[in-house]
Amino acid sequence: MTEGAEDRAGGGLTRRQWGRTVLAVGGALALAPFPAGPAVAARETGHRATLRHGTAREAGLLGDHLDQLVTDAEAFLAPSPRHPWYAGAVLLAGRGSTVALHRPIGMAVRYSAYDDKTDTGVEFPADQQIPAAEDTVYDLASVSKLFTSILAVQQMERGALELEATVASYLPEFAGGGKQDVTIRQLLTHTSGFRAWIPLYNAPTREGKLKLIWDEKPLNAPGTVYLYSDLNLISLQLVLEKITGRTLDVLLHDEITAPLDMSRTRYNPPASWKPRIAATEDARLPWSGLNRGLVWGEVHDENAYSLGGVAGHAGVFSCAWDLAVLGRTLLNGGTYGKARILRQETVDLMFTDFNTAFPGDEHGLGFELYQHWYMGAMATPRTAGHTGFTGTSIVLDPTTDSFLVVLGNSVHPVRTWRSGSAPRVAAATNLARAVPVRPARGRTSWFSGTANATTATLALPPLDTGAGPARLRCALWWDTEPQSDLLFLESSTDDGATWQPVPFTTAAPGEEPQEHPAGTATGWSGRVWHRLVAQVPQAPRLTLRWRYTTDRLYVGRGAYVDGQRVESGDRVFFDEARPADAARIEAVGWVASRD
Repeated sequence: MTEGAEDRAGGGLTRRQWGRTVLAVGGALALAPFPAGPAVAARETGHRATLRHGTAREAGLLGDHLDQLVTDAEAFLAPSPRHPWYAGAVLLAGRGSTVALHRPIGMAVRYSAYDDKTDTGVEFPADQQIPAAEDTVYDLASVSKLFTSILAVQQMERGALELEATVASYLPEFAGGGKQDVTIRQLLTHTSGFRAWIPLYNAPTREGKLKLIWDEKPLNAPGTVYLYSDLNLISLQLVLEKITGRTLDVLLHDEITAPLDMSRTRYNPPASWKPRIAATEDARLPWSGLNRGLVWGEVHDENAYSLGGVAGHAGVFSCAWDLAVLGRTLLNGGTYGKARILRQETVDLMFTDFNTAFPGDEHGLGFELYQHWYMGAMATPRTAGHTGFTGTSIVLDPTTDSFLVVLGNSVHPVRTWRSGSAPRVAAATNLARAVPVRPARGRTSWFSGTANATTATLALPPLDTGAGPARLRCALWWDTEPQSDLLFLESSTDDGATWQPVPFTTAAPGEEPQEHPAGTATGWSGRVWHRLVAQVPQAPRLTLRWRYTTDRLYVGRGAYVDGQRVESGDRVFFDEARPADAARIEAVGWVASRD
C-alpha cells in the first residue's frame, strides 16, 4: 500500500549544477569511486556532529512551541474527529546536534482486534497494554524507501550503478510489457510510468511475483507523468541485489545501520523485540489484502510480507533515535562521527528536485521535497522527507538545520480510522515556529501567524500624502504555501471602502531586486529579511495595509513586517520606530513577535 495514494551549500557545485552534471555524463556520478565493500570501510579521521539530548535553548529553539508540539500531538489521541488518529506515537525534534524533544505519547499496543460490526477496537486487558516509550520500534512502511534510495546512490558513487541507465540493462527481464526504456532515475523519482501498486501477494511463489513485475505494462510513457509507486523501489531492490550479490537486508546492515550504529533498525525484527514494537492492524479482508489477524512484530505491508519481510518499498523497523541519527547524517553531508556513508555532493543530489517538469511533485533521488501536506511550515524547496502508511514520517530542513521524526501507529487497530496527515502537519509547523525569526530592527516585529483559512490585516493610520510622491520602506520576511497563501500590500483613499494593490520591490542581501508588480508576495523567499520599497499613491487621506490570506489546508512559516516608514524626501509621514506612530497601527490577526 502507498502513503501517497492514500494521503497525499557552501563551496563546490550547487545542487542544480550537480543535477546537470549527472545527466551530462549519462547518469554516472562524476565522483572518484569509493572502494568496494561495506560503507563501514569508508571512514574519516575527523568527527562530524553527533546527537545528544539537550534543552530547547541549547538547540536554538523556542521551548513554548516545542511544548505546543506535544500538546497538539496528544490531541490526536482523542477522537479526531471520530476516532483517534493513532493509538500512540514517539515525537523527536531537534536542531543542529541537539535533540530538544524526545517524547512518547499514548500506547504502542492497545487493541487486540477490530470489531467491524460496531466500528470499535477491542482492547487488550489493561495489564497487557504497552505504553509508547522513547525506544519503541515502529514499522516504518514507506519511509523504508529512503534506505533503498541511499543504498542506490552509494552504488552510484562506486560506479556500479548509473542514474540514466535503463533498468533492463541490469535486469533484462524487466523490459517486458514495454518497460525497456525506464531508467534508474525514473524509479527514484516515481516517473517510470508504473501504477501505484499491484497485489504481488496473490502470486504463491517469489518467481510468480517477479513475473508480475516483469510483465507489468506502464500506465504512462516513462518520464511523462509523476505517479508514486511501490513498484519503483521494489524494482530498485532487485537491481541492487543483482549488482551487489547481497540481499537488501544485508546491504542495509553493512552499508547504513552498522556504520551509523543504528542498532534498533532492521528488517524482520527478532521475536525478542516484540514487547518493544508498536502493534499495527487487525489485518483481515476486505480492508486488508490478507487475513493475518493482529500484526505485531511483523511487517504490515502485504506485498512486503509476501516477499519475506524484505522489500525495497517497505519492511524496515526502527525507532525515533535511529531515524534522527540517519537524518543528522544527511544534514551533516553524509557523515556521523567518524563514519561516512555518502559524500556531501551526493547528499546534495538527493535533495535536488529532478521533477521540475511536475510542479507540486518535487522529488530528489528517493526523497520528497517541499511537500506542505505533511511538512507543514517546515516545507522549503530544500526540505526533504518521507511518510509511511503506518503513521510514520521524517522531515529534514537544511535551511534551519532542523529535523523532525513522528512515529505513530495510525493503522492500529484498523487503517480506516486514520484520514489525512494533520498530526504530521501540526508537529512540523510547531517545530518551524520553534526556529526563531529575529526582528530586523528593535525588539519586536509584526507576525501574521500560521492559521488556516484566515485573513490577517495590518494597517497604518490614515496619512496625508497629497503634497507629492511618497514611498514606503520596511523590512519584509515571508514564506507561504505557494500561490495558495498570499501577502498583499494595498492602499485605500476612501477610508477602506475600496482597496487597490501597491506594487513593491524587495531585495535580499547579496541578491538582485525583485519586482512585485501585483503588490503580492507568495512562496519561498529564502527565510531572510528583504528590504522593501514601494511608491505609494498621492492622496489627502491614504491608508496602507498588509493583508495575509490562507486557504483551509496548509500554511508556510508566515510573514513578518518590521520598521515601516513612509517618507517623501526629508518629510516623514509615519515611522514605526516612534512609539506614538507604532501605537496607531491596527493589527487584526497579526501579533507583535519577539522571536
